[in-house]
Amino acid sequence: MGKEAKIQQKEKIILGIDPGTTVMGYGLILVRGNSYSLLQFGVIHLKKYSDHALKLKKIFDKISGILDEFSPDAVALEAPFYGQNVQSMLKLGRAQGVAMAAALAKEIAITEYAPKKVKQSVTGNGNASKVQVAEMLKTLLNLQELPQLLDATDALAVALCHHFHEGRVQTRGRSGGWKSFLSENPDRIKK
Repeated sequence: MGKEAKIQQKEKIILGIDPGTTVMGYGLILVRGNSYSLLQFGVIHLKKYSDHALKLKKIFDKISGILDEFSPDAVALEAPFYGQNVQSMLKLGRAQGVAMAAALAKEIAITEYAPKKVKQSVTGNGNASKVQVAEMLKTLLNLQELPQLLDATDALAVALCHHFHEGRVQTRGRSGGWKSFLSENPDRIKK
């Protein structure tokens, strides 16, 4: 088997995350060459926690647990959707940041994708609805049925988007976790 064939057969795991402060979706896919399959998907329920700081801790703990259990090679996150409510955006950004921190602490590469790019990658339509994305994933990943909360399928869509675009986007933290992230973002360091 030639070197190129070996590279194509390498397995990797991608964790997709759909950030949220009430429900956070996650989905894991296994990639072998150009083929992919579902490993696991679900949601982290956060509504029962009234304190925002406690929600962030629960996100960090749950994402860290998923990272420990599956040892993904990459983490892909959906970038926050820019809405009218500034407070909601700040909270959503914190949730995304905590998920990113969990991956960076374990020196796992992270990449962000705009919601339209994720939808375009999976359905061919950047304005697709959550249901349309879920239905396409049902076909692409041979899902028997759709989950009640579509945040989980949104996370799977982010993981698939990363697979489809891997090598064509800038990934953060590929070589050194926090050190790499800080060296790539010198303007974030206080002196």
